[in-house]
This record gives sequence, structure tokens and C-alpha cells, in this order.
Amino acid sequence: MSRRRIAVFCGARSGRGTTYVDLARGVAEVLAARGIGIVYGGGRVGLMGVLADTALAAGAEVIGVIPDALAAREIAHDGLTQLHVVGSMHERKALIADLSDAFVAIPGGYGTMDEFCEILTWAQLRIHTKPIGLLNANGYYDKLLALFAQFRHEGFVPAESADLFESEGTIEALLASFGW
Repeated sequence: MSRRRIAVFCGARSGRGTTYVDLARGVAEVLAARGIGIVYGGGRVGLMGVLADTALAAGAEVIGVIPDALAAREIAHDGLTQLHVVGSMHERKALIADLSDAFVAIPGGYGTMDEFCEILTWAQLRIHTKPIGLLNANGYYDKLLALFAQFRHEGFVPAESADLFESEGTIEALLASFGW
């Protein structure tokens, strides 16, 4: 069996304080210790850079996928196992999906939500059946989970769509929910 890889959607910023940096480090350490490769947005800044640097230091495979416009602004990480420079964000998301066996969003902003919601929509449309997780550390995503419940309550999302992803407070619990 080939090595498992998990796409980690996370911020190009570090957030306030050290909480999210510590979280990204912890996620990278757990994945590396379990021999799970990481696929991510290819940046060297923010949580993306922390995640990649920590995983690489622990000997993990780290694959980045970055659009050429961002790579040209010199935010591409140049020390990865592999770096794919693609033409657009659409190509980025498609390649990340192809290279990954599962998906996890850790705290981040609009880009993280874009990637998470697109992969969630693809699951709803049965474009893929790979595990999806939302790392709700310290309740970061509580309000998003409430919004998703509102979608279901108001009839815009079928009730069974609640099963399309897992939400846990730790990376270990998310991996266990995937059966990993």
C-alpha cells in the first residue's frame, strides 16, 4: 500500500498569539509520527510555513501546490519534498484533491474555508468519498458548525450531509474518526 497523504487546509497567517502556531506544529508532528504525508498550499508563510517546516524537520513527506501568481510573489516554500506550481487556484484545489487520501481544515481564514467548503461540496456531489475533517480546536469552528446546522434546519442542506465530515478537537481524534 502506498503512503497515505492528508491535505491540510490552513492559514497563510499565524493568527493571534501562539495558540494556532502551536496547533499547526502539533498537527505536523502527529502526522509525521504516523508516517502520513502532507499536501498543502505550498506557502512558506503563516500556519502553512509552520506546518511544512515542522513536518519536514520530523522527516515527513510534504507536497505543496501553489498557483504561479503566489509563487512569483516569493511566498512559495522552496524546501519541500515536492512543489507543484500551477496556473490557477482551480488547478491547485484539483491537484491537492488528486494527491490526497483525506482532508483536514485547521484554523484559518477565507482561503481555508474556500478549500474546505469546496471539498465538502465535492463530497456532497459524490465527486469523491475521501474522509474530511474540521479540526475544531478550542471551539474555533463552533460558529461555523452552528451555521451548517442552520443550513440543514432551513432545508438548504439535506440532514444526511452532516455525515460528510467529522469535527473533533484534536488531530488524533480526527484521524481515529477516519479509521486511521
